[in-house]
Amino acid sequence: MLSSENMPAERLTIHHLGVDSDAAEVKETDNQFAADVRQGLSSTPKTLYPKYFYDELGSQLFDAICLLPEYYLTRAEEEILSEHADTIVRAAKDIAPADDGGDVRLALMEFGSGSAIKTQRIIEAALRVQSELVLTSIDISVSALERAARVLLQLFPNLSLTALAGDYDAALDFLHDTQPHLAHDATHKDTARPRTLALFLGSNIGNFNYDEAIAFLRRLRLTMRDDDALLLGADLRKDPKILEAAYDDALGVTAAFNLNILVRINRELGADFKLENFRHLARYDDVEGSVKIYIESKREQIVHLKGLEMEVSFAEGERIHTENSHKYDHATLSAMARETGFDLAQTWLDHDAQFSSNLFVAGN
Repeated sequence: MLSSENMPAERLTIHHLGVDSDAAEVKETDNQFAADVRQGLSSTPKTLYPKYFYDELGSQLFDAICLLPEYYLTRAEEEILSEHADTIVRAAKDIAPADDGGDVRLALMEFGSGSAIKTQRIIEAALRVQSELVLTSIDISVSALERAARVLLQLFPNLSLTALAGDYDAALDFLHDTQPHLAHDATHKDTARPRTLALFLGSNIGNFNYDEAIAFLRRLRLTMRDDDALLLGADLRKDPKILEAAYDDALGVTAAFNLNILVRINRELGADFKLENFRHLARYDDVEGSVKIYIESKREQIVHLKGLEMEVSFAEGERIHTENSHKYDHATLSAMARETGFDLAQTWLDHDAQFSSNLFVAGN
């Protein structure tokens, strides 16, 4: 549970989406993890959802990945945001004039906020042009939300924060149910409501295949009004050697991050995965434009999952698919915007043109 200790209560609102102190709800959430693991390890080929990477240790390991020399994505996006945050904020404010003729106020909403380090650039830029700011942070990791909330509320006295602890599906359901006037509701206008600038930073959109990305963006669009905007981070296609190194670093931090999902299954479902019998693999598929991440069995073996009353057989070389990281080009990003009710208004690149930040505007 998120703790409000040492956090200003009047500036922090917390919603636990599917998780609260009620034992039945906690059991239901635990059962979803168990059901997904059962289904994934019973399927052919075997698979596990990447959202389950992010327990407390997994979130810390991902933060460490972002500092690795091979993981260019963080540095490239930080370069873009450090140089263009003011331009991005101004572009969002200038999409259209305020309905009441006054100055446009922005509110931020971030999916997969994690430690929110990069978010600080956008917060700083917004607070340079308006006196107060509301941020909605969405993350499946409760511990990551807690750490980020402490830092952000201390750094920015004029920031108020709403934390949604849950996965993207739960968050989109919550936003759909709680937004006073949705994009498809043309019968009302709330002139006091600030314009939303949603943030989907890093390479998070790349974890979806194309159809899944389209479905996510369409659902997000339904929570937004016309002229709201989305800043979408998207990694670009490039040399496969650069891509594979980014997901298989020399220090083995990415391998530890990937294999940690087996540690979580051992801990929460009473399994006996032996990590020394598995290896991390990252392979780039040039046809799909995607880095595919696997856990590969080094030997023929049987793993017991006591909590699920099942056992899983592995052949030598058999793989569990854990994640994709899709790479994009401008034409694909433009098509995604058109298919989901947005317009690709502007794109910013780092100096080496490895990564892109894209302003999607909710169309009329």
